[in-house]
Amino acid sequence: MIVRSLKDIIGTERDVQAPTWCSRRFVLAGDRVGFSLHDTVLYAGTSTKMWYANHIEAVYCIEGEGELVNEETGERHRIEPGVMYLLNGHEHHTLNAHTDVRTVCVFNPPVTGQEVHDENGVYPLLTEEDA
Repeated sequence: MIVRSLKDIIGTERDVQAPTWCSRRFVLAGDRVGFSLHDTVLYAGTSTKMWYANHIEAVYCIEGEGELVNEETGERHRIEPGVMYLLNGHEHHTLNAHTDVRTVCVFNPPVTGQEVHDENGVYPLLTEEDA
């Protein structure tokens, strides 16, 4: 059994900071359970372009308001508490955060915690052996 609290993650190597977001990684590849679980905040007034070419991501909004844009189709979706989206087609997307948007995210395959978005918004496919 694994038990972790947000207060114990903040300020550690599991608390990953970026210019438009922070991600607190509760479960990583090293936990060897087949997925990773993150508490992520996208900062108010920012736009984050992403493309998970190597991962499937499910995102559940628990706080805040924003807009998800599917860059391939132009579709726009309101993001607010209670809304989930699943990037099951590796869609290029942008999240425009109108307020701080707090989400719970699940990645498969799991991330190691060492990934950084590249110039295309992609996380590389790393294994625990790469980390």
